Amino acid sequence: MKTAENKEIERSIIKKYRKTIWKGFIDSINTFSLIEENDQIAVCISGGKDSFLLAKCLQEIKKHGKIHFSLKFICMDPGYKKDHLVKIKENAERLNIPLEIFQTNVFDVSNLLNEKHPCYLCARMRRGYLYDYAKKLGCNKIALAHHFDDVIETILLAMFYSGSFKTMMPRVKSDHFENMELIRPLYFVRENDIISWAEYNHLEFLNCGCKFVLKKQDSKRKEIKELLKELRKTNPYIDKNIYRSTEKVNLQTIISYQNGDKIESVLNEKE
Repeated sequence: MKTAENKEIERSIIKKYRKTIWKGFIDSINTFSLIEENDQIAVCISGGKDSFLLAKCLQEIKKHGKIHFSLKFICMDPGYKKDHLVKIKENAERLNIPLEIFQTNVFDVSNLLNEKHPCYLCARMRRGYLYDYAKKLGCNKIALAHHFDDVIETILLAMFYSGSFKTMMPRVKSDHFENMELIRPLYFVRENDIISWAEYNHLEFLNCGCKFVLKKQDSKRKEIKELLKELRKTNPYIDKNIYRSTEKVNLQTIISYQNGDKIESVLNEKE
């Protein structure tokens, strides 16, 4: 049941944060056609600020938008501590989100199989479980809460640490779950605006429930965040320029590109 506080939280998204959060959310959906008629979308809640904001934005567009679609709100428990689960449930109730929680052992398995670098394996396993649960609920899409800063950081991480140029896509068809797709409706929303929204409404969320991450203070993504923070001091457009580079790839000035499993040489094509 809605409370006066919940109504104010919802109002803040489309009033106070209309030019930042709401516009970025709507622009993401319209630019990439993320929501289509009769979609059944599973909104994946991790317990953090991003996923809870995503849930509220989707509730709002369902109420006020012109497209007919349905929502399910799901949360995978990969092995959270009890107090983390309590916090997630409290926030879901406070925000009027009918949350379905299901259990897995992802944390234990990923840490066991790759003790030094469990994060990549953990992410893949979590994605698979979310797809599977969503499909059982009759959904054709899962919505994740990655935002614009995640996109920019991912581009730089790929360049600096894997020697490739790629980005986090706004929508992706699943290779393993037929007729299932992943969408990212917060694609154009900035993290600082999400933080501001949470603080304005006096909301407290989990950062990450993973014991491994909590113990490990440094990470490659943190390095990228710090680098971007420094670059913004002299170039406030650095983030937008990095993103635009993915839209304006000049094939005349690259050596090769990857097509599936093959590396195609542009130099050979010019001969």
